[in-house]
Amino acid sequence: METIIPITGAVTYQLTLDPTVWIFDDRKLDLNTYFTTQNVEEDADVKYMREVGAHWSREIMEGATFPPTLKSERKFDRKGMETGTFGIELSHFLKNAEIKPEATKIVLTCKDGQEYPFTIEEAYTLILKYSQDGKPLLEDGPIHVLLRDGSNIDNPIKNVSAIRAE
Repeated sequence: METIIPITGAVTYQLTLDPTVWIFDDRKLDLNTYFTTQNVEEDADVKYMREVGAHWSREIMEGATFPPTLKSERKFDRKGMETGTFGIELSHFLKNAEIKPEATKIVLTCKDGQEYPFTIEEAYTLILKYSQDGKPLLEDGPIHVLLRDGSNIDNPIKNVSAIRAE
């Protein structure tokens, strides 16, 4: 099980991450464009109000629509999934693991035993790259860790085998 990455240590819930299924995750980032386009962070309340307003307006104009049924209405870009380079933010998983208040850092452990410590704030900005040109990272994966600013895109942290909160 070399593709499974545990999140352990000072967390309320220990998680096991499986990067092979993230290709279907709606939170995935297209890394071909992520570092070249401007990422503007929007306040969650403002985003919520804008989306609710748009939904309300659509229902008034078009009538109510019902959620997808078993015949899913969601469309996947199959070609994009087969050729894309994708990542996902580590913050999603750290929130689910619920880091304990006494934890001060997140440590990434690699297969060779090397460790990379990050503060909790820095760890929330890390991006886990799990796909290159539509293929999983089998040689030096299962994930590569990138900084949000893309400064280590040519030299990411590779062969990550565990994530630990201390």
